[in-house]
Amino acid sequence: MMKRTTLFTALFLWAGLSLVFGGGRSAGASPAPTTAGTKTPITFTLFNADATEDMPFDDPVAKRITELTGVSLAVDRPVGGDTQAIPLMIASNQYPDLIYAKGDLSKLIDAGAVIPLDDLIEKRGKYIKELYGDQIVRLKNSTADPRIYNAGTYDVVTTKWETDGSLQIQHAVLKELGYPPMRTLADYERAIKAYLAKYPTINGQKTLGISLLIDTWQWYIDLANPANYLIGWPDDGQWLVDQKTYEATYKFLHPDMKIFYKWLNRMHAEGILDPESFIQKEDVWKAKLASGRVLAIGYPLWGYNDVRTSLVKDGMPERTYAYLPIVADERYESAMLKDFGFGGGWGIAISKDCKDPERAFEFIDWMCSEEAQVLTNWGLLGVNYEIVNGKRVQRASDRAMQDTDPDYGRKTGVERWAYPFPQRGRGYIDSTGNYMTKFSPETIKANYLPVEKETLAAYGVEMWVDLFPSPEKLGISKHGQAWQYTLPPDVNALVTEADDLSKAALANMILGKPEDFDAAWDRFMSDLRGIGIDEANKALTVLVKDKLKLWGAN
Repeated sequence: MMKRTTLFTALFLWAGLSLVFGGGRSAGASPAPTTAGTKTPITFTLFNADATEDMPFDDPVAKRITELTGVSLAVDRPVGGDTQAIPLMIASNQYPDLIYAKGDLSKLIDAGAVIPLDDLIEKRGKYIKELYGDQIVRLKNSTADPRIYNAGTYDVVTTKWETDGSLQIQHAVLKELGYPPMRTLADYERAIKAYLAKYPTINGQKTLGISLLIDTWQWYIDLANPANYLIGWPDDGQWLVDQKTYEATYKFLHPDMKIFYKWLNRMHAEGILDPESFIQKEDVWKAKLASGRVLAIGYPLWGYNDVRTSLVKDGMPERTYAYLPIVADERYESAMLKDFGFGGGWGIAISKDCKDPERAFEFIDWMCSEEAQVLTNWGLLGVNYEIVNGKRVQRASDRAMQDTDPDYGRKTGVERWAYPFPQRGRGYIDSTGNYMTKFSPETIKANYLPVEKETLAAYGVEMWVDLFPSPEKLGISKHGQAWQYTLPPDVNALVTEADDLSKAALANMILGKPEDFDAAWDRFMSDLRGIGIDEANKALTVLVKDKLKLWGAN
């Protein structure tokens, strides 16, 4: 929630913020009478570990939520990628009303900081029970403590109609080169180098072959994940989970993970990799993308959608990116469309200090309703969408704004309050026969940019997902996604140590001399073993098998 500082100062700041946000009852204080069942105005404080900017609850969708429920939110967030917010809450014993802690939920559970929701679900959970159905078992904590402590986020009804690909490249590059085959890392490299040689500058600035964003938590996305995508493993966070034995392995231990980093090392040595990749901040990276001079990236669209909008607005749609099923070589097959099903795991919890737990739960439950889900995903009827022949249709003016205004979400509130609340999902069809979100195969194809349609047609397909092995071929995961697991504190600490080691080691190896890479990789493997990462493998394997048992999936 704040930049790392001394514990005393941090606790002082946290206490001050608690006062500002009206956080928490005093220990031992009698709970105030609940206002559940009314629209009495109330403001709940919400800590959102994933928020990257201030989120005032004053956009049109937020105002409509308050009008319908009486509830408004005061959102607090980490600053600068800091990871100390939850530990500081626990140390101070002061908590906001609602907490989205991501993987730190176990710390809050162990500290007695969040309340079980089972009784509230039974008493007031009309829409939660409707939303999750028999999937509600996936919200349970563990076989040892099978209570529910959070209302899970992420789609309950999953689909694979879209993909960001394992690696991305500008449409301009593909068109210039006559849309060459783009399956392997060698194909990708040839395209980047050929275009770079022909166009050493773009818009008067030096062309960059590849640029990475790994400043804080982003390294998991842009440095860690592409390596396993390239060797045919889907996104299980920092883990590879064998689908036959359910043995889990800290993924950097897989020998083939080396392929991506050795390639990056060579790209750096050859001047293809942006030399600022390991020091640049997010705003600098985004500015480079927005200039149109970065040919290739490995970051998913949700992390730079505002840049894509800017490129279109500035008349450079050809500098947006194509989403490709790149693998290391022909031995591998992309698993980008792996269907993990609803994973449970992360979600919003209600703290022990919540000023009105029943009202807070009632609000979360309402956010699960069709009324709320339509509002948060589509916006306001007559403003953002209209009904045509019984179907919800996004208004042309709203779509144009979405495509060209980077502040669309902030101004309209559309999709701004869907996450991290529970989500019925893109594949969910509501009681009116409409998809719950604005996304369906038809709308996705209709909303492709002309340059996207041109690229897709050149490769003989209609959608990006058509380039990839299908979800049916890949099968559905029985264990969910390991990155959503709530790790015990001791395992979490070990994994954190391993992650810190990995981030530093990978950066040093990539920036080092190519002739030193193999020896550096061997030291990296030895160092991981030395801190006891095999114990984390065993612990995660136990959690996977426990999850299968808890869900009745084994």
